[in-house]
Amino acid sequence: MKTPKRIVPLVEDGLVDMVLRQLMSGKEATVYVVQCGDEVRCAKVYKEANQRGFHQAVHYTEGRKVKNSRQARAMEKGTRYGRKEQETAWQHAEVDALYKLAAAGVRVPHPFGFYEGVLLMELVTDADGAAAPRLNDLELTEEQAREFHARLIREVVLMLCAGIVHGDLSEFNILVDAHGPVIIDLPQAVDAAANNNASRMLERDVDNLANYFGQFAPELRTTQYGKEIWAIYQRGELFPDTPLTGRFEQREQDADVNSVMREITSARDDHAAKLRYQQLKREEGR
Repeated sequence: MKTPKRIVPLVEDGLVDMVLRQLMSGKEATVYVVQCGDEVRCAKVYKEANQRGFHQAVHYTEGRKVKNSRQARAMEKGTRYGRKEQETAWQHAEVDALYKLAAAGVRVPHPFGFYEGVLLMELVTDADGAAAPRLNDLELTEEQAREFHARLIREVVLMLCAGIVHGDLSEFNILVDAHGPVIIDLPQAVDAAANNNASRMLERDVDNLANYFGQFAPELRTTQYGKEIWAIYQRGELFPDTPLTGRFEQREQDADVNSVMREITSARDDHAAKLRYQQLKREEGR
């Protein structure tokens, strides 16, 4: 097929030999199957902001680091330069997450590099060597549903141990290769420690899994792995092999009434002192 314009520089630089075919086109990017020497890989070409169906939201980008204060100001003001930098940061978020998660042992496509808006990565294949199907395209047995659900919960834990929450995990961005589920599509991944929405996103990711697999194994719909995982993470006790039950009981702590009353009294005293000071200044000015 004709080489897409965005991939031409990679061909000229010898990173890609030829484009074999288009694999898929989604809301954020178009993915092509490419020949790279003796290997067949994927080239994910990100769409421009005005062509994407998925728009960046502040609850995804919160807590992401930028290179310098000039970049941060431009992004905040929404200048032309700032919008360009936002696009770059959005794309790099997936690249950085893939490298970090692959190093942590999470089942994600192995990245091979990022070049001017094009991500080169592993082509995930099935047992016959064809492109692996998405999870939502498969009909599962109850046993398969339970197995895949358990494995993906472990992947979620591994991701969180690496400090990352997927943020948009569902049956549509999970592939199934010869060895099981593989997690894809990570440009909206969030920093678990720096993003105030991380806990909610993690619970939503896990609930999506429970609802999908619950079609085949109904008991999975009542599990509460998301709340359980986050609570253990907050206590600093989450590890890749931490035992999980799928149940969660809210730990309620008695309010420290005396401490609250001290805060109220202190604030009231400060306010009274301020009023007395203002009254004295007025009297001095007479």
